[in-house]
Amino acid sequence: MITSKMTSKAQTTIPQAVRMALNLKPGDEIAYKIEDGRVILMRTETSVQGDDPFATFSEWDSEADRNAYADL
Repeated sequence: MITSKMTSKAQTTIPQAVRMALNLKPGDEIAYKIEDGRVILMRTETSVQGDDPFATFSEWDSEADRNAYADL
């Protein structure tokens, strides 16, 4: 069994064996599922939004914007 300690701020380090088993890297999201008094730790699949530098500009993606800038 693999264990880790919780700090006074409710933080813990995910042991290396667990990180390797889940292929966790810095910035990855982790999901927790509580089932019958146990917690299941899972790596979540993150969106590919980080690959699109313009994804953060969705507020400029309206019909009016598309019409105004269609000829550029």
